[in-house]
Amino acid sequence: MAVQRVAVAIHEGVQALDVAGPLDAFAEANAFIAPDDRYETVLVGPGREPLRASNGMRIAADTSFAEAQGEFAIVLVAGGPALPQSAPEPGLTQWLRGAPTRAGLYGSVCTGAFALGDAGLLDGHRVTTHWQNAQLLASRFPAALVEHDRIHIRDGRLVTSAGITAGIDLALALIGERHGPQVAVAVAKRLVVVAQRQGGQSQFSPYLTAPVHGESPIARAQAYVMAHVGDRHTLRSLAREVGMSTRNFARHFAQATGVTPHEFVDRARVDAARYLLEASDQPLKAVAHACGFGSADRMRIVFGERLGVSPAQYRASFRSA
Repeated sequence: MAVQRVAVAIHEGVQALDVAGPLDAFAEANAFIAPDDRYETVLVGPGREPLRASNGMRIAADTSFAEAQGEFAIVLVAGGPALPQSAPEPGLTQWLRGAPTRAGLYGSVCTGAFALGDAGLLDGHRVTTHWQNAQLLASRFPAALVEHDRIHIRDGRLVTSAGITAGIDLALALIGERHGPQVAVAVAKRLVVVAQRQGGQSQFSPYLTAPVHGESPIARAQAYVMAHVGDRHTLRSLAREVGMSTRNFARHFAQATGVTPHEFVDRARVDAARYLLEASDQPLKAVAHACGFGSADRMRIVFGERLGVSPAQYRASFRSA
C-alpha cells in the first residue's frame, strides 16, 4: 500500500460541490485506513490565484496545470453549470490529455465529462453526466457511449459520475474498491449519506423528457400517454391519435424529444409506477396493471433494466412516510 495522491482539476465557474464532495469523502476515509495508505488531495488549476465558483465562492488551486506533471493515483475534473456551453479551456484540455499516462484512474464529476470529451478521452467509453446534460454530451461527442440514468460508471480506468452530489457516490465507490465496503460505509455515515444509492439518477430527477411546448401533435401525444398510461400504446395508435402517418410521427417525435415513442411510453409507465410505489399501499400487481405493464413480472423486468432495482426494493427505499 502507498499514499494515494488525488488531483482535482478546477476552472472558473466550477461547481463547488463537485470539488468539495469527493475531497471530503477522501479526507474522511483517512480516519479509517492506515496512515501509509492515506489519500492526499490537491487542487490543480490554470494558476494559483483564486477562481470564482458558480455559487460565488472563491477557490484557490494548490498548483497549476504547468506544475502538476507528476503521477497521481486518481485525476478528476470537476464540472460547472457553464461548462457544457463554454469553449474548451486550452490549459485544462492539454493537462487532461495527459491524464491516462500520469494517473491510475482518471475521470470527471458531473459536467466535467465535457472537459474530458474536449480532451478526446470519452471516445468508445461508457460514460455519464448530469441528467440535464446527457443528451448534449451524446450529441457533442457521438463516439462516447452516454448512459443517461447512472449515478456513476467505471469503464476500465475511466470513471464518470452524474450530477453534483454524485461525485460523493463516485468517491465512495472508489474508496470501497480499494479499502472494502466497511470503510465506504463508515465514510458514508460520517458524511450522512447512503453508501450506495440503488437505481439511477431518475430517482432524484424528472425521468420523462420535457414536454414539447405548444399544441403540437407531439405535445398532444405526450399528454395522451400521460393521461392514459395504463392503456396499450403502439406507434400506430399514437400516430392515429394525433392524425399523422406512423413514419412522420416517429420521425417528428424523436426530433422533438430525443427519444422514440416506445421509449417515452416506457418512461411514462416507470414514472407513474414510481409515484404509486412511493405514495400508496397498492399491491405490486395492482400497480403494474394501473401503469400498463400488464403483470408484476413485466414491471419487475422493466424496473431492473431502467432503475437497477426491483419495484419492491424501490418502494422500500423511497416510500413516503
